[in-house]
Amino acid sequence: MSLPDHPGPDDLAAVEAIVRRAGALIMAIYGTDFAVRGKSDASPVTEADEQAEALIVPALAALAPGVPIVAEEAVAAGRIPAVDDWFWLVDPLDGTKEFVSRNGEFTVNVALVHRGEPVLGVVLAPALQRLFSGIAGQGAWVEDAGGRRSIRCRVVPDAGLTVVASRSHGDAAALDAFLAGRKIAAFAAAGSSLKLCLVAAGEADLYPRLGRTMEWDIAAGHAVLAAADGRVLTLDGAPLRYAKPGFENPHFVASGNG
Repeated sequence: MSLPDHPGPDDLAAVEAIVRRAGALIMAIYGTDFAVRGKSDASPVTEADEQAEALIVPALAALAPGVPIVAEEAVAAGRIPAVDDWFWLVDPLDGTKEFVSRNGEFTVNVALVHRGEPVLGVVLAPALQRLFSGIAGQGAWVEDAGGRRSIRCRVVPDAGLTVVASRSHGDAAALDAFLAGRKIAAFAAAGSSLKLCLVAAGEADLYPRLGRTMEWDIAAGHAVLAAADGRVLTLDGAPLRYAKPGFENPHFVASGNG
């Protein structure tokens, strides 16, 4: 990968290959009697999180030497690099609660950020055998049992919005207040960054997140959504940006641009 040139299809394929390797490692652990520990913020962590990150980080460093890598478990351990115009955001196992409950809705997330915007993203749901990826200005794709195909946000159907919400987090009262007055056709629940990808694939229309997230949780899904002609805005209507102090996100809404 040659930066500061913008990434291309070969770079996306290289990141996809890294993410697939991490997914295979995670699935090998998924079938075992793995241990679950608590981190300092009380969130769960397993050997799958740690081993996947240990695979992804050096692989990205080899792919793009010198580009900082902000990875969830490293940050939790106090290893926080200074970021510049370009940096990686890595969540080696997003949806650890889903992994522990074995519902399949966990993902591996890798995003490349340029000047605050996610420009390349790969999201793999290894248990569901679905891979989403995208590059800003070049398109977004899903690969699953039906093969590989391009995806794009849909125009909201006349029947109304399909709203996707978090399975493990959320404030029902705040969500109801946010949706008041909108025409809602259906609700769908999903874990991890799959929510952003469902909007990108035209399988949902709106994802309001009225709770805490970190940048590595959503950057890869945001990149896929942006490449599929979608957007992620803060509640005051501003584009969500990255490299914020502490890497914590405000509340946001993801949708298509239509």
